Amino acid sequence: MPQLTSPDVRFHASLLDAVQECVEEGRDPAVLLGHEIGRHATTWREPAGFAAYVDMLLAETERPRRPDWVPMTNLWYVQDDTFLGSLSVRHRLDPYLLDFGGHIGYAVRPGARRRGHATAMLGAALPVCRQLGIDRALVTCDTTNTASRKVIEANGGVFEDRRGGKLRYWIRTGN
Repeated sequence: MPQLTSPDVRFHASLLDAVQECVEEGRDPAVLLGHEIGRHATTWREPAGFAAYVDMLLAETERPRRPDWVPMTNLWYVQDDTFLGSLSVRHRLDPYLLDFGGHIGYAVRPGARRRGHATAMLGAALPVCRQLGIDRALVTCDTTNTASRKVIEANGGVFEDRRGGKLRYWIRTGN
């Protein structure tokens, strides 16, 4: 059964396959891995470089990669040793995140889409938000991303407004 878990080096081979799926689809792998992969662009395909990448993701909870970024918890959605997607929970909102990014960002690898993974991932992230003291999580999506809009609404997202090219929804994280 798929589950959210902390990033781990054991998913290296599967994550490389997911990146290849993104490339074949014509998308930047940063959509799946986040922009943090850029710091390890020349080394993350090798085991030691990938381990450094994983360590950096795990450290984001305590020490953001840049002083102007908020702390976040990075999680991967996996089944056995198969990487299915990634999810980030931002611990607070800065002005940019309030308008465009939200508390939660998620992505599913191309080969695992349209199977309910995004809906399950977002649902599994809500208790994580609750543990961080976030009573209502802001989740945004592009105005043209119907699939993501449906994922957010399936998890109880209540539409607030549109800002720029983003739709903004609030989701209660507990009772």
